[in-house]
Amino acid sequence: MIHETIYLYEGRTDVNLTTYVLSDSGEMLTGKKRPAVLICPGGAYLACSDREAEPIAMAFATMGYHAFVLRYSVYGGEAFDNHFVGMTPREECRYPAPMQEIGLAMFYIKEHAKEWLVDADKVAICGFSAGAHNCAMYATHWHMPVITDFLGKDKELFRPAACILAYCISDYVYMKEHADRHIGARELFDAANLSYLGSKEVSKEQLMEVSPARFVTAETPPTFLWATAEDEVVPVQHSIRMAHALADEGVPFELHIFEEGRHGLSLATQASSNCKAQINPDAAKWVGLAEAWLHKRFSIKFED
Repeated sequence: MIHETIYLYEGRTDVNLTTYVLSDSGEMLTGKKRPAVLICPGGAYLACSDREAEPIAMAFATMGYHAFVLRYSVYGGEAFDNHFVGMTPREECRYPAPMQEIGLAMFYIKEHAKEWLVDADKVAICGFSAGAHNCAMYATHWHMPVITDFLGKDKELFRPAACILAYCISDYVYMKEHADRHIGARELFDAANLSYLGSKEVSKEQLMEVSPARFVTAETPPTFLWATAEDEVVPVQHSIRMAHALADEGVPFELHIFEEGRHGLSLATQASSNCKAQINPDAAKWVGLAEAWLHKRFSIKFED
């Protein structure tokens, strides 16, 4: 395996791409290219969760995919420890930077596709919570000037072949309505807004601008969504709204909602957990379901 960390900006180490590129040999693909998955961990745009990084990459690697973990621009302070007191927004971390960095990572992967034996036409994106929001934003904007003008390349270089969204935030207007009804959710929502949008007080127009369910078009890639009905941090309605938008535009999708399970389950197995509550055998089925869904689009063509 080629395992290295690549820094996507000169002079910054916080935005980086970690590779989990599978080694080839004469006993396996003998030089054939493999599909790949680019992973965006969650963390409310305040951090990038380790639980939704390497464990996810290893899961996709066992399926036969090259995997990459993108640590995109986030607040990066001690917000979780001091209850968001004294947070100062960082200009370089605001929208649309996190979404544009998916484009940077996508271009880097495709630029090195020959070296790494990556099938450049089969690179999926996969995100969790805020990372899923970032992926959903990219999935609905990859062909727009906010990406193409920023990177100065042809849009086809940035096309994601598929999108996997785990407990995704898809509608910030609805998220505000939820936060207004729940005191604990409001604190986290305000902190995320400060990091991602630069202010706790944002207009409805700003919230609509970062609501990917409102931007789904026929250019949005096939999408796999999963969530839990018990999630109190990111209500399951977000996944339902995204699925509704995909259905309206005729975009192929698959939606799985598990009855039980807290927010941030990741793999929902001991491989990604630090406590018993993060293990849920039912929700853990999403991995096999996603593998079957990807296989319909990404299967390697073996000779008889």
